[in-house]
Amino acid sequence: MSPNRTPRRPDVTDVDIIGGPERLELQLHEYDERWPVIFRQHRERIRGALGQAALGVEHIGSTAVPGLAAKPIVDIVVSVDDITAEEDYLAPLLEAGYLLRVREPRHRLVRTAARDVHVHVYEHDDPAVEEYLLLRDRLRSHAADRALYEETKRALLERRWDDMNDYAEAKTEVIAGIRARARAASRETGSAATPSPR
Repeated sequence: MSPNRTPRRPDVTDVDIIGGPERLELQLHEYDERWPVIFRQHRERIRGALGQAALGVEHIGSTAVPGLAAKPIVDIVVSVDDITAEEDYLAPLLEAGYLLRVREPRHRLVRTAARDVHVHVYEHDDPAVEEYLLLRDRLRSHAADRALYEETKRALLERRWDDMNDYAEAKTEVIAGIRARARAASRETGSAATPSPR
């Protein structure tokens, strides 16, 4: 940490959902070629707002996987040096037009007013960042796991969900299996999840 930097302060200790509960609408859309274009537009917007404070800006989630049906929400993960130093990233993101939705330990979520782009902010060494990239890259490169994931989402969406967290939790076992296969393949080849140029 630079001697000119604000001293690290205690982080958030609880989950704060700004705006309270929202009506849950889950619907899969066929893959849309516009999703990576939207990501690139927002990557430039984020980098313009944060400058060097954005250590990484990656397209994650199902919209980052060509051919995969998804909810029409482009998810982006931004890596920063210090999640507690909100003045370095949160204020600039809000000034750039994003709205704060979630503040929780190790994670902040801002989104567009249209709710079609979600920006997840983590510290650069948070394991969650690698987990996102591991899943994304495995789904991009392995058709069987991509098909399994889509089938799982379609089956789950036949049920009623009042809470997005419950829907996400229901996918956990399948996602864990996909990540385990990705790690096993990585060990065999000596490679690891790497950021994509997208």
